[in-house]
Amino acid sequence: MNYHFSKIVTGDFDATISKVTQELKKEGFGILTEIDVKETLKKKLDVDFRRYKILGACNPHFAHQALLAEDRIGTMLPCNVIVQERENGKIEVSAVDPVASMMAIQNKKLGEVADEVREKLNKVMLSI
Repeated sequence: MNYHFSKIVTGDFDATISKVTQELKKEGFGILTEIDVKETLKKKLDVDFRRYKILGACNPHFAHQALLAEDRIGTMLPCNVIVQERENGKIEVSAVDPVASMMAIQNKKLGEVADEVREKLNKVMLSI
């Protein structure tokens, strides 16, 4: 089983971040964290890296359901979405597959929440 969904798009990197954020919002997700990997690697290791951002997306309703089903699930939250530059002006957007992430936990209620979150993240990927 693949652990992520991915889609290749073309356009401006920052505009893609905005579009992804907007589509996540339509599905009830907010961005809790944004990690600029390129900037962090330059600052910490003085290495050059392509544009790569990790968006920590959270849907409060589903996060609450997950926490009620499994109190340590916070170790696996939020749902990460990455936007990274590829060759020839292409941009790859990837989102974690929550069903794959939750397989190790073996909690039926949590699996049901993961199915719903997967459906919403799939809608986001189709919309960008």
